[in-house]
Order: sequence, then structure tokens, then C-alpha cells
Amino acid sequence: MKTIGAFNMGEKKQVGIITRYFHKIGVAAIMLEDTLDVGNKISIEGATTNLEMNVDSMQVDRAEIQSGTKGQEIAIKVADRVRENDAVYLVE
Repeated sequence: MKTIGAFNMGEKKQVGIITRYFHKIGVAAIMLEDTLDVGNKISIEGATTNLEMNVDSMQVDRAEIQSGTKGQEIAIKVADRVRENDAVYLVE
């Protein structure tokens, strides 16, 4: 596990990048660079973004899916504002 300052960050691997954020409905679009499953814990990080959350659901073209794969653009509900080009990490 990695330790940064006094915080234990765990192991993380980049799985995607934020391509859009829909602020009225609190949904982020993510272009996946690796597999992401419902139930995974993710961290979204950027210049002014630092959000850690569990993936409760995801959609592709408004259809619910359980797993997204590399090259897919998925949508997930997020708890706070995120921005284009924020990195999405899988936290293990």
C-alpha cells in the first residue's frame, strides 16, 4: 500500500478519464481504459477534484450494465462535481 503523508491511499490503477459532466443530474461520462464493474470503489482526481466513491450503477446508452470494458463510454451517478479530463482510478 502507498502512503502519502498521513493518509493510507491503498493501491490504485487508472481505469478511465472523465469526458463530460452533467451537473443538473449529477452524472459523469467516463471513457474507460480498463474494465470497471458495479460495486468497485473508485477515486476521481483532478486539479480541483478529489472524490472517492463506490460505483452503484452504470449505463451505456441509457441501458443498465454490470461491467464496462476498455473503449466503452459509460455513465455513472457521482456524489459531487467532477470535471472533464479528471482521472478515474480503481481503488483496491
